[in-house]
Amino acid sequence: MVFALNCVVRMGARLLLAGAALLAGCTTPPPYVPPAAPLPAQWKEGADAAFWRLAQGGEGVQADWWTHYADPELNHLQLQALEGNPGLAQSAARLRAAQAALAGARAPLLPQLGLNAASSRAQATPGGHAASNQSLGLSASWEVDLWGRVSGTVNAAQASSEASAADLAAARLSLQAQVAQSYFALRAAEAQQQLLAAVLDTYDQSRTLTRNRVRAGVAPPSDADQAEAQYQSTRAQSFEAAANRAQWEHALAALLGQAPSSFALQPSAQLPQAPQVPLALPAQLLLRRPDIAASERRAAAANAQLGVAQSAFFPALTLSASAGFRASSLASLISAPNLVWALGPQLALALFDGGARNAARESALANVELAGAAYRAAVLAALQEVEDALSSAAALQQQAQAQALAVAAAQRALTVAENQYRAGLVGYLNVLSAQASLLAGQRSQIELQRQQLVAVNSLLKNLGGGWAPAP
Repeated sequence: MVFALNCVVRMGARLLLAGAALLAGCTTPPPYVPPAAPLPAQWKEGADAAFWRLAQGGEGVQADWWTHYADPELNHLQLQALEGNPGLAQSAARLRAAQAALAGARAPLLPQLGLNAASSRAQATPGGHAASNQSLGLSASWEVDLWGRVSGTVNAAQASSEASAADLAAARLSLQAQVAQSYFALRAAEAQQQLLAAVLDTYDQSRTLTRNRVRAGVAPPSDADQAEAQYQSTRAQSFEAAANRAQWEHALAALLGQAPSSFALQPSAQLPQAPQVPLALPAQLLLRRPDIAASERRAAAANAQLGVAQSAFFPALTLSASAGFRASSLASLISAPNLVWALGPQLALALFDGGARNAARESALANVELAGAAYRAAVLAALQEVEDALSSAAALQQQAQAQALAVAAAQRALTVAENQYRAGLVGYLNVLSAQASLLAGQRSQIELQRQQLVAVNSLLKNLGGGWAPAP
């Protein structure tokens, strides 16, 4: 009878294992195919786009792309920002957390071992004798990954970790671009201050001249009032430029992770020259852009999670074993007669869960579609940003050339107006108008120079830190 029962048990175990192997062939994690994205044949704004490659997590980002500006002070600020920016530190912490989650996901790939020891004393029946029980044992278990639940979880964690690494690269690139733009704005405010200080000296001389002419009776008193009004108005603009400069210095301090009170930048009023944008740009956008790489990796993670959700419809096969000693006293615990052990497979399957597994699968499928749409949106946004930067850089270069001609013409017009005023041929209003036109043109010239720097900076950032092909 006992022999027949053992045969039935062995046969049942073999049937369980055979059934599990059969089910393993019924489901596999869905193969991952990167989401499709609209690929342009060429840049609309004239730059060549000969090829397209998949993002690789930001490896193509040029480490020191800001050196295109050849500004030592900017180089120093960038290094400080990489060391002290708190936002970048947050992204680095998220990456470490994702890497720890990946290590945790890999743990079930190996057997789980456990050690237990217990001591108890109990009375089984009222009035009976109390008995002691001592035990010491070792246990091991391992889930056989027949249909990819464990490996799918690992793949999802791996893709999420890679996405976090790309997020860190994207945060670093964005920080570097912000530092550069803030630096350009600060230097532009200084240039405005310097220009206004020089103009104030000129306006002060004009104010003195008109007062003398009024005292001599060769000019009406209104000329002196007009000169005074222009001087004070320009003086107010200089205060505004100083305030702008101070605010940009505060912004730089925050980007560098420093308190504004402990940070100061030596004024120079010198803006760096914008580097020349090449006429042909290889279409390696997806290779260089870490934010797009992060989107693609999240799509891969969502696909792996869908496989995990599908595997929940199949039983989990666990191999377990335990061995140890059990006795009524510690003295005789570790001895051969008290050895106990167990070994065998176990299949576990939920028969009814109220639709929880179906809901989880639908949610995972929706996440796959969401991640794919987010990837395509990121690609489109990146293409738009590059096209915008290309057109802006080209237009600003033409604007700067036209503005230089306008300033030169305004300077000539002012010289003529001043000579005519001294000769008594025109009123002082002509001089005021010419001075205002020249000052507005000079201020616009500085602003255009800043905008050119920002446009090229934006292009460098949107191309992943440069326009040279990645190695």
